[in-house]
Amino acid sequence: MSLVLRKEVVSKVTGQAEYVDDLHLPGMWHGITVRSSIPYGTIKRISFEDGVPWAEFTVVTASDIPGKNVVSLIVDDQPYLASEVVNHLHEPILLLAHPNKYILEKARSLVKIDYERLPEGPRRVFKDYLMEKGDVDRAWSSAAHIIEGEYSTGAQEQLYIEPNGMLATASAEEGVTVRGSMQCPYYVHKSLMALFALPAEKIRVIQQETGGAFGGKEEYPSMIAGHAALLAFKSGHPVKLIYDREEDMAATTKRHPSRTRHKTAVAEDGNLLAMEIDFEIDGGAYATLSAVVLSRGTIHAPGPYRCPNVRVTSKALASNSPPHGAFRGFGAPQSIFALERHMDKIAKALNLAPEEFRERNFLRTGDTTATGQLVTQELDLAGLQRRALTHAGYFEKKRTLAKNGTVKKGIGFATFFHGAGFTGSGERYLQSVVKLHVSSSGRVEILSSMTEMGQGTNTVLTQVAAQTLGIPYEWVTVLRPDTARVPNSGPTVASRTSMIIGKLVERASEDLKRKLSLPPTYTLTQFAAACAAHGPLELSAQFQEPGTIYWDDQKYRGDAYGAYSWAVYVAEVSVDTLTGETSVDHFTALQEVGKVLHPVLAAGQIEGGVLQGIGFALYEKVLFRDGAMINNQMTNYIVPTSMDVPPISVLFEEVPYEHGALGAKGIGELPMDGPAPAILNAVEDATGVAFNHVPLLPEEVLLG
Repeated sequence: MSLVLRKEVVSKVTGQAEYVDDLHLPGMWHGITVRSSIPYGTIKRISFEDGVPWAEFTVVTASDIPGKNVVSLIVDDQPYLASEVVNHLHEPILLLAHPNKYILEKARSLVKIDYERLPEGPRRVFKDYLMEKGDVDRAWSSAAHIIEGEYSTGAQEQLYIEPNGMLATASAEEGVTVRGSMQCPYYVHKSLMALFALPAEKIRVIQQETGGAFGGKEEYPSMIAGHAALLAFKSGHPVKLIYDREEDMAATTKRHPSRTRHKTAVAEDGNLLAMEIDFEIDGGAYATLSAVVLSRGTIHAPGPYRCPNVRVTSKALASNSPPHGAFRGFGAPQSIFALERHMDKIAKALNLAPEEFRERNFLRTGDTTATGQLVTQELDLAGLQRRALTHAGYFEKKRTLAKNGTVKKGIGFATFFHGAGFTGSGERYLQSVVKLHVSSSGRVEILSSMTEMGQGTNTVLTQVAAQTLGIPYEWVTVLRPDTARVPNSGPTVASRTSMIIGKLVERASEDLKRKLSLPPTYTLTQFAAACAAHGPLELSAQFQEPGTIYWDDQKYRGDAYGAYSWAVYVAEVSVDTLTGETSVDHFTALQEVGKVLHPVLAAGQIEGGVLQGIGFALYEKVLFRDGAMINNQMTNYIVPTSMDVPPISVLFEEVPYEHGALGAKGIGELPMDGPAPAILNAVEDATGVAFNHVPLLPEEVLLG
């Protein structure tokens, strides 16, 4: 497809784009959250010390909630405001609002909460899965080799540029309207309906320009939207609630920490016989999205390998830390890190080159995955791997990179896949809808709840409509997500936008051509004339699951995803044995993601994901004390900067997917999965030391 200008680029570079903190309403007040200072205990008493004019403030506690005190999501277990028991540090207990935002911080310090601190209770299990194929127990006796390993990953902060923020108006007569930074307007809408016990038409959620999200604004905006709306409801004023960076980092969700154990049976010829995998994630104090994170991590744990006997057991466990939630890749980066480190360990034990061992065991067209899904699409992982390794100069560098001296160099890779769209029956359950409004002049407006947050949603959906209809890109616009105006197209998550929602835009566009009785080929003049003859039109398209896809939720078997994206990532590193510092010198990222709709945006997604993966591997360590993040500032939570970005070679293979928009598959989650294992495989190549956890910090390298 031809390159086009990003839809939102002019408004952003000229400063016209309005983020939530740019908004001001007459009579607007400001809000703040008072949070728990202990990880676990009961609330005994709340008092307000002298020092501010308390009569001027609005104070909201759990007793002020008109509906259900719960953030509605998958499991309704997280309260908007703790009333009796607190389950983690920084848990919201009460809310304050005042016209002067500068007095709020002082007021927060004057709220005194007495607790009875309790010892941490037993670790509850939020969710568990069992995924089986074949007979693992019978395979051990016939194995020539049995290799075991344990691997772990830490939490990771999304660190979007714009912190969480909401502006709310609320009254019993007019209902509730919130505007803010978010990924999923209908998640917020659902939760506010329960919070205020109001019907759908009384709740309106509008996405403002959103400065990044990466999963961190998937479920958490329901919490801050509810807080702003409760303050607005009680005060009678619009209320804006904006987190500063420290509060955002301390109180909101992170990537789930994980621990994975592998036990693998291998035949004398190097073929996999059995994989037994135990995968656990730390969910924090409340369930939030742990079930779906665990699900994806479970399905991706055996990777793109052909193995007749597989058993994956997995658990999401509760702890007294702020809830962990969605982060790009959500579960797959954790389990794929373990798998790809383990694959190198097996290859070393068998005295095989890592690429040769993988090639012997790759899935091929006609094979079945660990869930029993038949691979029907064209698949040549061995060819992808050879192309990536050749482009990276892997074989020559493997021989020639310096292993002597204080700076040791190495090269490593990871081969992996990522399911595009929701798992199993998720898309069938959502039944997403997209609408097109077409004017008499032929201008087209796309209505969906998919959010633009820097990744290019509006650009790609516009491209799909324009190309399908054969009209100029400029003739198509995308309506801002607003639950009073757009249908529920599901959440902007899981690499589903281009593939699933783009396909609905394509279908609606094809329906429009039929509605206009256009010939197979037509001119722009003919299109405009047909629109003028029909007058304004509205068309819609709803998701229809392909008849070839089937998933059994009870048995956890079948077609886990409509399509997978496949990739091979190669990292070249230097390890300074005096300082312990590891730097990535060059990175090659080759992926097959179906049809590439916008090469620049696609490459940007890969480059951004690789950089986040480098941070996950080498820099970003969340330090916990009593379950809470204590390095919640950008001065002591270290992320890669522009100086840490290596040259990144981005390569694509195109195998169009018939059920994706113009052949596209998912792309956004994929690049988070491969960097960490590729980098640590390269570190082992450089140093000879097998590090099996991330992030790998300099002091840990020095300790060996």
